[in-house]
Amino acid sequence: MHIKLSFLGAARNVTGSRYLAEVNDVRFLVDCGLYQERELKGRNWEPFLIPPDSIDAVLLTHAHLDHC
Repeated sequence: MHIKLSFLGAARNVTGSRYLAEVNDVRFLVDCGLYQERELKGRNWEPFLIPPDSIDAVLLTHAHLDHC
């Protein structure tokens, strides 16, 4: 079994929670949150790092803007 976890957001700040989990050939996004810090809000309009059609599922941990 091959497992890979990539931190795509919220690694050095509080908001923008976004992780890509890959298990064998299945890719799923854990959270897809917005950045809320004033100096980081511009990141919300940057191109998405992962092609959306390559993601098999999205798991939202809870309904706060910085997670979903």
